[in-house]
Amino acid sequence: MRKSGVKVLLFILLVFVVLAIYTVWDNNRIKVLEQEIVIDDLTEELEGFTILQVTDLHEKEFGKNQEKLIKEINSLRYDAIVFTGDMLVSGLSENYHPYYTLIEGINNKENALYIPGNSDPNNYEMPSEQTFQNHDFIKGMEKRGVNLLESIHSIKVGSANVHFVDFELSIINPKRGFVIRGANANNASFAKHQQNLLNEISFLNPSEDSNALIALNHYPIVDARINTIKNDPLYVFRDYDLIMAGHYHGGQYRLPFIGAFFVPEPYYENSGLFPPKDRVKGLWEYEGTKQYVSAGLGSSKTISFLKFRLFNTPEINVLTLKKASE
Repeated sequence: MRKSGVKVLLFILLVFVVLAIYTVWDNNRIKVLEQEIVIDDLTEELEGFTILQVTDLHEKEFGKNQEKLIKEINSLRYDAIVFTGDMLVSGLSENYHPYYTLIEGINNKENALYIPGNSDPNNYEMPSEQTFQNHDFIKGMEKRGVNLLESIHSIKVGSANVHFVDFELSIINPKRGFVIRGANANNASFAKHQQNLLNEISFLNPSEDSNALIALNHYPIVDARINTIKNDPLYVFRDYDLIMAGHYHGGQYRLPFIGAFFVPEPYYENSGLFPPKDRVKGLWEYEGTKQYVSAGLGSSKTISFLKFRLFNTPEINVLTLKKASE
């Protein structure tokens, strides 16, 4: 019995050692996932338009000075690159190096856009009650060639356009206007700026079939929230061709044949424990709206010693617009 017990313990130890080695290796490699986004009325001019998504870096480094990640990105062809939030581990972090080094090494930044995540700093700082300015993190990012998407960014392709919009701003009903609450409510300059951003996005015409409308958001827009937006007169749910998001990390910890057993999603029962398998990562569709959620690259530091991914290889994503077959 003693010998058999020792063998069992040695086997368990071996499994843990192998799992640990695999996990370290797996957390430091990168997968490139490709996905076609089929759009029924896509104009021929936008056929093949390609978007590279990078999300949830969380200060993760892939090789010295991000050389592995930079090499992977620079090997790809794309028309736009989007960073959908959580580049840092905390809004208070000043460790900008992993993100800045990455964007400094990227060759194609002609159309490079960023939206913040929950672990990034606020876009703006308020030096006084009546002034505001971009956060230093945003200033440094834009100096390196990535633009903060505040409202709308349009890319002209022939006579057509691909419009990228900030999802949260785009759902505000223009008739309602922008309402600021909390500490910034009395900052007239900031309020005017936000209203101007809303005005920029208000010109979108849903009848312009030659254009594509793509919304960026850090948080996935779950079915229940879509229903809430559609039923609230204070909001307007536009005819998005695609919504792109991150945040879930694909579940961060995944089990073979089971998948993710948790995502940080308060809209789900049990606050995201055992989420719907088809609503964790990848492409899904709800009431005609397509949404793509990337599992991203890094890990959350909610529990410091669990800051790793399990059976969940870091990924970047290449999305290509394609016209539906007749």
